[in-house]
Amino acid sequence: MSPRAPALSPDERRAALVAATIPLLREHGRAVTTRQIAQAAGVAEGTIFRVFDTKEELVDAAVRKAFDTAPMLERIAAIPVDDDLRTRLLALVGIIQERLLGVFGIVRKVGLVAPPDRDTHRRDHDHGRLAVQTALVTVIADDAPLLRVPPERLLHYVRLLTFAGSHEEIADGMLLTPEEIVDLVLDGALARPPRGHRCPRGATTADVAVASPVSTIRRKDRA
Repeated sequence: MSPRAPALSPDERRAALVAATIPLLREHGRAVTTRQIAQAAGVAEGTIFRVFDTKEELVDAAVRKAFDTAPMLERIAAIPVDDDLRTRLLALVGIIQERLLGVFGIVRKVGLVAPPDRDTHRRDHDHGRLAVQTALVTVIADDAPLLRVPPERLLHYVRLLTFAGSHEEIADGMLLTPEEIVDLVLDGALARPPRGHRCPRGATTADVAVASPVSTIRRKDRA
């Protein structure tokens, strides 16, 4: 006999069922069964219908939760501020990419073409986008003196590359890693030293390895 599920409030039970449903949606889409959900949540199948009227209501709640940016914002806020810029960007891209891969997985299986409730809750959607942008800028705002472009523009590059590089169809099945994304944004793709650097006589740019300053300067060094 399986252990009895702990007593939870209705809201806690709803949250637990939603959390158990999200990964199942990435595998089964809307074809997921209440039996599968109950097994994943460790409850009896009838428990689902004590807090949700139908399976569809639970699935819709799980889809909305999958698009919730709050967990991502918490992880971004926890990025160590004393790490160098490259390390912080790697952590940032990793967090964004993990969320995108999860969202894309649900979109494919469920058949969405846009975030749920985006049009009916436009104000909340816009507020969420602003919150994400603010959180991202906070991670690198102090590094503006190191950059040729404003931090907001750099993050625009990062988000575009991360989105495209995390999407199976856009990336032709060759997903980019966080390291590839950050290296491309910070260093470019040409085998040449930074502007203003002169190669030793007789050497080519390919012979010269120049460490990027953003990988060695920490915030605390500039305080």
